[in-house]
Amino acid sequence: MTAHFNDKTFRFLRALMRNNNREWFLDHKGDYEQHLKAPFQQLMLDLQPELAKISKHFRADPRGNGGSLFRIHRDTRFSNDKSPYKGWQGARLFHERRNELPAPSFYLHLQPGHCFVGAGIWHPEPPTQRKIRQFIVDNPTGWKAAAHAPAIRKRFDLESDEMLTRVPTGFPKDFAYADDLRHRNFVMVRALADSDMTSPGLVKLLARDFSTLAPFVDYLCAALDLEF
Repeated sequence: MTAHFNDKTFRFLRALMRNNNREWFLDHKGDYEQHLKAPFQQLMLDLQPELAKISKHFRADPRGNGGSLFRIHRDTRFSNDKSPYKGWQGARLFHERRNELPAPSFYLHLQPGHCFVGAGIWHPEPPTQRKIRQFIVDNPTGWKAAAHAPAIRKRFDLESDEMLTRVPTGFPKDFAYADDLRHRNFVMVRALADSDMTSPGLVKLLARDFSTLAPFVDYLCAALDLEF
């Protein structure tokens, strides 16, 4: 299979970060469409059959609007940084019921020097956090298999950038996985090299990663009353 991304993909993003303004972007919009957006849409098309083998309830949607791809435009309304564009492109391979209930997703992130793949639920609302934590307390054996099995921990880490300083109120401090209850996000990630993103074997690599992440996502779906 031909590679989806190439060196021009990364050159465009690096140049965008040096020239993060509307005029430059409009002058180079053709490069964005050719080297970043269109290849990402094709990747979603190529990943959908692989994703369907894992779960019929998740979607790799290639649509430019309303699909898996995040917009390149930043939401600057509540940020001190008014740069109009992101220096990365991401895609969320989402649950079919994402508009009805909080749901985990698979995720792919392309950024020079900071590419990664992962899955889980990011920045859930407090009631959703509590529901997941309670499910972990009630189902520790399943959590051990989903989040601590060697098969997943050899490749993935439980994201720990945002954690509570102590076990949240109402949960047992002597619980076997008490530290896991301190997480605000329930996400497994692993870094990818830029060369992984430009490899012709990217679909195969991601299909393997999504399969490895499947038990973790399945567990979160069970916690949130979703099908997997």
